[in-house]
Parts: sequence; structure tokens; C-alpha cells
Amino acid sequence: MFSLTQTSARQREILEIALSNGWDYMRGVLTRGQGGQPTLPPPAVLRKILVELGPFYVKFGQLLSTRPDLLSPDYVESLTALQANVPPVDWTAIEVVLRQELQKPLEEVFAAINTEPVAAGSIAQVHRATLREGQEVALKVQRPGIAQIVDQDIALFKAIAELVAFTDFGQNYEIVALAEEFTTAVKAELDFHQEADYTDQLRRNLSNTRWFDPQQLLVPKVYWELTTSRLLVLEWLDGKPILDAELTAIALPKPDNGKAVTVSPDERRRQITTLLFRAFIQQLYVDGFFHADPHPGNVYLLQDGRVALIDCGMIGRLDPRTQRLLTEMLLAIVDIDASRCAQMTLELAEAGQPPNFMRLVNDYDRMLRKYHNMSLAKINFSQVFYEVLQISRNNNIKLPRNMGLYAKSLANLEGLARKFNPEVNLLDEIKPLMGDLFRRQLIGDSPWQTFLRTALDVKSLSLQTPRQVELLLDRLTSETLQWNVRLRDIEPLRRSVDDSANRLSFSILVGSLIMGAAMITTSSSSQQLSLVSTVLFGAASFLGLWLIVSILRSGRLR
Repeated sequence: MFSLTQTSARQREILEIALSNGWDYMRGVLTRGQGGQPTLPPPAVLRKILVELGPFYVKFGQLLSTRPDLLSPDYVESLTALQANVPPVDWTAIEVVLRQELQKPLEEVFAAINTEPVAAGSIAQVHRATLREGQEVALKVQRPGIAQIVDQDIALFKAIAELVAFTDFGQNYEIVALAEEFTTAVKAELDFHQEADYTDQLRRNLSNTRWFDPQQLLVPKVYWELTTSRLLVLEWLDGKPILDAELTAIALPKPDNGKAVTVSPDERRRQITTLLFRAFIQQLYVDGFFHADPHPGNVYLLQDGRVALIDCGMIGRLDPRTQRLLTEMLLAIVDIDASRCAQMTLELAEAGQPPNFMRLVNDYDRMLRKYHNMSLAKINFSQVFYEVLQISRNNNIKLPRNMGLYAKSLANLEGLARKFNPEVNLLDEIKPLMGDLFRRQLIGDSPWQTFLRTALDVKSLSLQTPRQVELLLDRLTSETLQWNVRLRDIEPLRRSVDDSANRLSFSILVGSLIMGAAMITTSSSSQQLSLVSTVLFGAASFLGLWLIVSILRSGRLR
């Protein structure tokens, strides 16, 4: 447990930063080991706190921005472009790391290295270099000592999570497991082999497509012979972030005959928008392996007019079943079908306490009603999916983590497209691909394999059915068949039936007392029997009055 008397210098620093920015909740956590119900500071304040806390917490904020299933859109937006406010590391320290990783003199590998960094981040910084063979490369070099800093902050971060776990918030969101997930993701980013694998896989996937010209979209090549866990060497791509680049008329070859044709800036803008949408729809709904952080700084327009995706360290995955459910969810949203949306949400959800289905349908109905009679071209689909995540949170439905990455990727792509080309019509971009997507979901990439798989399923069903029918008939004839039936919302009905049965029994008892008292009165010949009759009449009157009052108080006289 934390206390001010047992705190480390790092804990004191965290406390001072949190309190100086007005986050009083952290005072209770770090000094008393409790803080009640967590209250997050406003998005801008949270972002400032994370920047001041340093590289690990910046990376934590960036990962947190991929979880719109946990945070509202304003927090996600604030954390999406979070960058560490760290000065670049001096070249002498970077040179030491390079020599340690390459295990050979730099002069044998590079013809030249620019000692001024191109970019500096919380984990690494990038330098431009030229190999001895003449290729231009980007060197992503890990900051010296960052692994030790991350390890220290991870230990403290997990300890804070264990304290927050005692609150309702911590229990509802399984905060300890969440902290473990985030810290594992941060440590994985310290091994550049993972980012190299992701980059290579994305490069291979996007080079095999029939939806766009793969020559127009680049992912940098990985130089595996020089890449290590602390050094990533990539092909250098000359260009600018897509929103900073100026479009000019350009000559592009036609796919059919290869002859060059001049394309105007406006037409080029439309072509690039279509290229990006098709590339990401393929990643999301065909490959199931997608760049999860396509913000404007990671999409470059190269000097030769081509488009490049860089920084592939954050990747999302979708299995075929999830791809199918998400496609059906989009159709249900377009059809304003609240019941279908609720059903798809439950199929996507992780196992847990079943929610109230009618409440879920009503929440979707209220949400979708806003889009009734709205043109599909004007619908912000990423905002709609953020609302889907909000409805899931309100109904205590836990969606898989990849849903957060999916929503973030979709939101970044849609936001980038609207800024780059304000006249973009999302429906026009998606419509030409829908038929191909449905064909793929129905019969797959290989119709023959799908046919064989279906034939095997039918064969298995035909072989198992007679035996299953035999078992069913055997249980029916031997009276050993049992039914396990679970009905939703049956508990209120059971209580209502119990109340009705109790009142009926009570009424019969009162009536019996009155009849018994009347019989005794008509046949009584002694004073003792008359007293018994009077007592019975009094008891019956009291109980009858009690029954009438209870019925009136219940409000269910009719």
C-alpha cells in the first residue's frame, strides 16, 4: 500500500504532477491506498499529465486511445495524437546503441549517417542514413536506458492498478487484467522485431490485391540483416504527411496499356481517397490484419505521387467470424434495424452475464432514430460505431479488445479522408466493393475449397443424425429425457403467481372461518360455544380487512 512516508521519488513525482494539474483522485490512491470511485480529469488535462509523466505513460495514453470501448470519444480524440515532449538523444549516445546492435564498425555498414534526428519519440528516434550499397534507409534507434525506465514505471503502474481494483470501477473493468494487457503491449513495443514482422506482413498483403494498383501504395521494406530488437532499419521514403503535401498535376500510367496520362490535382485527390479506402477495406474485411493507427502523420504522399503507410507498430486482427458479424452490423445500421444490431452485439460480446435484451434493443432504437431519413453519404460511420461501443458499455457488455482497434482505425481513416477530400462520399467508396465482400463471405476465396468443406459438413451431419435420433427416441421411451429451459424475466412472473396463490389461499381461509363461526352460532347451546363463535367472527373480520387493505395498497384492484 502506498503512503507518503513510504513513497519513492518516482511516486512523489507522479503525485506532484497529478495534483499540480488538479487530479485529486490520485491523492487518495497514492497516500491512503483508496480513492473511491475514480474520476478522470478532463481530456486535455489527462493528456498534459501523461506527457509530463514521461515516455511510459505517453505510450500508455496512446494504447488507451485504442480502447473506445472503455473511454468516451472526447478522451479517445485527445489521446490519439499524444506525443511525448522529450528532447532528442545526443548522437554520441545513439552511436553507442548502433555499435552494440550491429556488432561491427559503422563505416562497414553505412556510407553516411545524418546525425540530426528526423523524428524523436518516447521509445525511439529516427535518423536518415545511406548504406554502403547506396540504398537510402531510415534508422529507428531505441533510446538508451528506456527499457529500465519502462520496467520501473510498469511495477508502479501495476501497484496502482491493484489499489484501484478495490473500487467498483476496478472490478467492473477488471483493472488488474487491463493493466497487465497494457504493460505487455508496451514491453512488446520495445522489441523492434515485432514491428518489423508487422511491416513485412502488411507489405505482402497489400501487394496482392485486385481492388487497386499495388504499385501506387507502398509499405517500407525491412532490412532484416540489419534489424535487431533495438534497431529497426527500413527503406527510406521521400515524402510528406498527406495533409501537408501539395497536390500538382501528375502523369500516371494507365493500367490497361501503360501509356502515361496527365491527372489534375482534384482528380488525383479523388484517386488517393479511393486508394486509401480500398486498401483499408481489404485490410479490415479480407486480410483481417490492419494498420490500427492511420492518422495523418502515418500516411505519406511521396514525391513521385505514390502513397505510403508508415509506422506499423500498432496492428489489429479480425478473424473471419468477426469480419462477418461486423459486415452484418453495418447493414443493420444502414437498415435502421435495432433488433438486429442488438443480436450482432451479443454475438460479438465476450462470455459474461447476459444483458437485458429489450433494454439493449431500446438503446439501439434511440440511437438509430437519429439517422432515420438521413442520406447515407452524410452518416459518420466511425461516430456510429463509437455509439455502438457506448451502448455496450452502458449495458455492461464486454466486447473484444480488437473492437477498439477497429473503431479507432475506422475513425482515423474517415477523419483523414474528410480532411483530405471534403467532397468524399463514403457510400460511393464502399458500394463497388460490397458485392465482392459478400461473395467472399459466402463462398470464400476458393469456391472449390468451400464446396469441399460444405460437403464434409453435410457428410458429418448425415452420419451423426441417425445416431442422434436413435438416442432421442431411446430417452423418450425410457423416460430419461430431461429439458433444461431458461426463460428471461420469468422471476417477476413467478412472484406474481405466488402472490396470487397466497391471496387465494388467504381468502379461502377467511371464508372458512366465517362459515365455521356461522355454523357454531346456529347450533350453539352454551356460552362457551358463543364465545368461540365471536372469536372466529372477529378473526375473520380482521383478516378480511387486512386482505382488502393489501389489495388496495398494491394498486392492482382491477
